[in-house]
Amino acid sequence: MTVTRRTFLTTSAAAVAGGALIIGLRLHGPFRFGHAPSSAGDPFDTWVRLYPNNRAELVLAKTEMGQGVFTALPMVLAEEAELDWTRISVVQAGECTGTGGSGSVIGSYIPLRQAGAQVREMMITAAAHQWNVPRQTCFAQRSSVIHRPSGRTLSYGSLVEQARGVPVPDAKNVRLKDPAEFTLLGRPLPHLDIPEKVLGRAQFGLDVRPAGLVYAVVARSPKLGGTLADFDARGALRVPGVLQVLEIQTRDGKRQVAVVARTTWAAIQGRDALTIRWSPASNPVESSEELTSRYRASFEQPPEWTWPARHSSASHSDPVRVVESIYEYPFLAHAPIEPMNTTVHLQGDHCEVWSPTQDGGGTRKNVSTELGLPEANVTVHVTFVGGGFGSRFNKAYLVQAAQIARQVKSPVQLVWTREDSMANDEFRQFGAQKLRGAVDAKGNLVAWNCHIVDTSITGPWGMAPHAWEAPDLDPFLYPIADLQYSYTQVPSPVLRGAWRSVSESFNGFVLESFIDELAHAAKADPYLFRRSLLASALPPGKQSLQAGVAQDTPMQVQAASLLAVLDQVAEKANWHKPLGKGRGRGIACWRAYKSFIALVAEVTTERDSFHVDRIISVVDCGQVLNANGVRSQIEGGITFGLSAAMREAITIKDGAVQEQNFNSYQLLRMPDAPVLDTWLVKSHREPGGLGELGVTLAAPAVANAVFAATGRRLKRLPLKLDEVSL
Repeated sequence: MTVTRRTFLTTSAAAVAGGALIIGLRLHGPFRFGHAPSSAGDPFDTWVRLYPNNRAELVLAKTEMGQGVFTALPMVLAEEAELDWTRISVVQAGECTGTGGSGSVIGSYIPLRQAGAQVREMMITAAAHQWNVPRQTCFAQRSSVIHRPSGRTLSYGSLVEQARGVPVPDAKNVRLKDPAEFTLLGRPLPHLDIPEKVLGRAQFGLDVRPAGLVYAVVARSPKLGGTLADFDARGALRVPGVLQVLEIQTRDGKRQVAVVARTTWAAIQGRDALTIRWSPASNPVESSEELTSRYRASFEQPPEWTWPARHSSASHSDPVRVVESIYEYPFLAHAPIEPMNTTVHLQGDHCEVWSPTQDGGGTRKNVSTELGLPEANVTVHVTFVGGGFGSRFNKAYLVQAAQIARQVKSPVQLVWTREDSMANDEFRQFGAQKLRGAVDAKGNLVAWNCHIVDTSITGPWGMAPHAWEAPDLDPFLYPIADLQYSYTQVPSPVLRGAWRSVSESFNGFVLESFIDELAHAAKADPYLFRRSLLASALPPGKQSLQAGVAQDTPMQVQAASLLAVLDQVAEKANWHKPLGKGRGRGIACWRAYKSFIALVAEVTTERDSFHVDRIISVVDCGQVLNANGVRSQIEGGITFGLSAAMREAITIKDGAVQEQNFNSYQLLRMPDAPVLDTWLVKSHREPGGLGELGVTLAAPAVANAVFAATGRRLKRLPLKLDEVSL
């Protein structure tokens, strides 16, 4: 039958123990990979449940991986529904259609507000009916309805039964609160999931323990693109605890070996005892040096394709000062603390999956495809995630787990060791950008030309390169009359994937570093140079507009918002106050995920090293949901980006990944972490994304600060004072 919201409400509420009131909704976030709703026939992925004991529950179709959605999104619901915050809980839904792209809040804010408003209005109507009074004389507060003239009160729990018979308001037309009425949103609240994690009761993927569980690890070619030639399992089967040795196959036909045992350690020891012969890859042996040679050679050739150029017929003052630079960035690993893992139990024509995934719907689809089952026959339990950063969209470990489960009678937990996870990651792409810019005699930026050459991440999803690698050119970060971008892809067998902030991470580094170069060429202060560029996009006499004020064009809206955070960060950092010998400040600003950010980094240099002392940030993310969560996301993103800027790089040599654990893949350590000073812009516009915003500017702000201190321009990641740039 066709299931409507009203039908679902009336039929489901009666079926739930305790007679709960249930409202279903679907969170159509912007990051879905095109997955259709569940083929099980359920039109919803998220539910609001109200119980007679006055408790409320949000069954949420987003993955909690430390970014705080299990607190921020219930806050949206509780604010609009007037729920008692102390009596709300969150349950993970299995149908998660993609948690990434900083899109959870953006895609969920309005649907959750609408659902909350439905709850509030239904409760007010139910109370008015019970009291036989006009509903306009009633209002809701802290999970209760209050009759204003008499002061009488009814709890939501006592109204559940009657509310089940109340017509559900149309979600599109239900009255939403004026943000000025908010009493919960914007407050700094502790995350709801922290107590369970601190007490060790939270379930991550590696904590899953169904009855009869066995463990598996996989042996795969140490060389990129290699496959199994033959193997001898006798040594592995002699290891105590080893149960089976199986052959499995990747979707591209590569043969691998799985060892199943009673413990993970036994499985690892069994794998070490295998005798294996690998066939080499058919493609040429890959190396970082060879890739570097190829992309440098590409700069001397015409690009594969070019975005439509933007040119101005207006003349500029002659002569112009031309600046040319090449900026380079390496492969990067996701390196989450929790390695890749998934638990699968196949029983006849039904399969149950427990996975720390960013995409529950994609997990269901991949497992059902691998096992030849209808999607409705695959149940997915999404666990907490010990770090995602884009890594949990990787399909390889899901396919391996499903193949092993087909040959094992009991539930099996596939675990990738740290080395497995690092060597078989889907890395951030490797590449470089060659830029040519010009400023005229008056210091105006008059031209910008950029040729991007990299390995692309189009392999995993079959998307056109510009969908991921291109900076957002409409509008560009700054108003530039002559603007040209072109692209060349360098083929590589190294797997690439969505690394936290995707193209923003390297485009932010390149663009905001090169803008600093052009400011220097124009003999302008880097902050004032940016300020002048942004102000030129605004109407005359309107250059002090506040962030978010509607203007004639998207570029003007963006320029006003960037100008506001740029001015504020310069003020908070005392931009014009000298720091002293060997010290420097660098500034950068960016927009992404409907949010705006500006950073100032302060560094101290000594000989051929430098230390980041302090990073000041100002963020306009629209309506702040949880102030604690916003600061955590921004400061975590800055630290993540700083680690990549100063330490991280994946090197390919002789067709193999060289850095396979934290002894060789260096991360930022606590002694190197700077003081973080974060300021939030007050705004009531719809919230933007945050999880990846802070990542974008750590590298350029620090590189610009090093230049201010030393006069040496760092153009290659990770940043080193003794580097040799192109």
